[in-house]
Amino acid sequence: LYWMARYLERAENTARLINSITQVLLDLPRGAAFGWDVLLKVAGLELAYSQHYGVAQESDIMRFLIQDERNPSSIAASIHSARENTRTFREVLPMELWERINGLYLYIRSQASRATEGRNERYEVLNGIIERRQSIIGLLMESMSHDVAYQFLKLGRNLERADMTTRIVDVHSAVLLPADPALADAVSERLWMATLNALSAYQMYRCHVGVHVRSRDVVPFLLKDAQFPRTVHHCLSEIEGCLATLPQHDAAMKAARWTWRRLERMQFAGLTPVMLHDYLDQIQTDLDSIHEAITLQYFHRDYPTT
Repeated sequence: LYWMARYLERAENTARLINSITQVLLDLPRGAAFGWDVLLKVAGLELAYSQHYGVAQESDIMRFLIQDERNPSSIAASIHSARENTRTFREVLPMELWERINGLYLYIRSQASRATEGRNERYEVLNGIIERRQSIIGLLMESMSHDVAYQFLKLGRNLERADMTTRIVDVHSAVLLPADPALADAVSERLWMATLNALSAYQMYRCHVGVHVRSRDVVPFLLKDAQFPRTVHHCLSEIEGCLATLPQHDAAMKAARWTWRRLERMQFAGLTPVMLHDYLDQIQTDLDSIHEAITLQYFHRDYPTT
């Protein structure tokens, strides 16, 4: 249950990350620079890519991230893993869920190659994945008892979502802005608008922060806003709520609260792209510690023999 939710969230957010990068590239003016290999670094997959491909170029990177099942974090591999996990516990899920996950699996199998043919086709296919995955989560929220099984689904979903949100935000630390300050400000605004759109956060940002899209406002919103469901703050709140309902949660709760403290201490005044990148790396490490504590307590615990 936990990993099924993580795999589905990973597939959706990888699609969001790719779409965000594509939009960034379309908006970059002369004097700004960005390399596709940065996408591999942000996703933490540069070593895995180098084992199967040569020079980092767009077509190969897209194939690796979307359809190459030798990459266990690719969209196709993630959906396949979610489908196989779901097969083993269909009796605890709403009956219609298997049909929707299987439908998503068949969709990516038939459309994955088209997603590497061009940017327009890729955008359309990736949006199809996002929409189908959202329908799955909607079904779970409305048709599944919010019992212990559901808590593990929420744990996996929110842990993966928090991690992927930091990675999508981190893309901007890799963009070399133009030397002209006025042009650099305009480019930065477009970049952050693409980030908000990638996380379906633009309208809520306008409602709760303002109409001006600036780094000093977007970063606090995506990391610390308590109400928007894709922020790190909201995901940590959901994780802590799930853990509170589970037995013997002390180690995982301790790791979650350590992450809370790091988030609360973050200062945004004078935050440079390099500082933001380092900070997001620390958050990702903290989230991994929460995962390790959950895994040790609930999935691989050694019980004494009698």
